[in-house]
Amino acid sequence: MPRAENILETLKLYKKHGWTLRRVLLSEESRHDLGGSVQELFGAVEIVGFGKDAAWFSRASGKDREAWELRLFGDAPFALVEVFEAEQDEEARNDIRSELEERILEPRESGESGESGES
Repeated sequence: MPRAENILETLKLYKKHGWTLRRVLLSEESRHDLGGSVQELFGAVEIVGFGKDAAWFSRASGKDREAWELRLFGDAPFALVEVFEAEQDEEARNDIRSELEERILEPRESGESGESGES
């Protein structure tokens, strides 16, 4: 599936399930390949250079909690999820999100348990 189409399908799926797009992580190659589609796909969402193509999504997760999911774009769905308590400060949340970004860059074996696939 072409890159832009794959990204669009992922964005639609997450929106359908109540997730909000918060930040996009794109490799230089993808940013170049997508060209003018970047603005069309992501609107005003912050776009950050990264080693892989991924996006941060969030949604409410029960009372006083918020789930954040880092989802790789690509043919093989893969995501890492963290649930934050309302009292967690933004600095602590950013530290945890940075750790997840480092983890998602690590090579992984297919069929690895503990992480989620489609939402």
